[in-house]
Amino acid sequence: MGARGSEGEEAKVRKRRLRDPDGTRERLLQAAFKEVRRSGFQSAGINTILAATNVTKGALYHHFDSKEALGYAIVDEVIAKLVRDGWLLPLLSDGQPIDILIGIVRRLPTRPADVRESCPLLNLAQEMSPLNEQFRKRLERLFLAWQEGIATLLRKGQSQGTVRRDLNPEETASFLVAMVEGHASLAKNAQNAKVWEVGTRNIVGWLESLRAPRQSRRGGRRMLKKHVLRQRQGF
Repeated sequence: MGARGSEGEEAKVRKRRLRDPDGTRERLLQAAFKEVRRSGFQSAGINTILAATNVTKGALYHHFDSKEALGYAIVDEVIAKLVRDGWLLPLLSDGQPIDILIGIVRRLPTRPADVRESCPLLNLAQEMSPLNEQFRKRLERLFLAWQEGIATLLRKGQSQGTVRRDLNPEETASFLVAMVEGHASLAKNAQNAKVWEVGTRNIVGWLESLRAPRQSRRGGRRMLKKHVLRQRQGF
């Protein structure tokens, strides 16, 4: 009786899952993302993903034609959402651009697990970009969107007079992304959250240097007066 009851419950669960294909697909996607982040795409085991979701191999290939298709979906849906939620949306916040960037950097994950596994965008780019052009193009789009979001914010700060006018927004944005990913890579290699904390402090210090020089009103008038006098004196 107990065995039959258990079989009956399992059958009900399977039926519910068949009626919820979107939910099944999402569970597969999240389980695959965790496995890829832990083991890398090439070493990620399909059987491990199936065991974590209690889904059949047939159901997986119903939603994703191949392991590569599953990997592309991880980039396009899961990692793209991480970039959007962690950077692109906060970049649209109200406030001074440098304050916004500093706030984002200070909120980046610092848990030991995050340091150990590092940035999934960086990990996949290092592993798959030299091997698979579809992966490379997808990852490149995310990096470019990230950089353009930062550059747009910096241009806004320049127009407001809060960001130095002598810097190139695109190049500065690229450098910030490189610093974030570089320190993430160093922390992962060291397996030490303190390495990331030091990196964060360095990035914040550099961001502070991007602020436009502040002049008092009185100082600005004094400089203008000196300039006018020099012009009259022929300097």
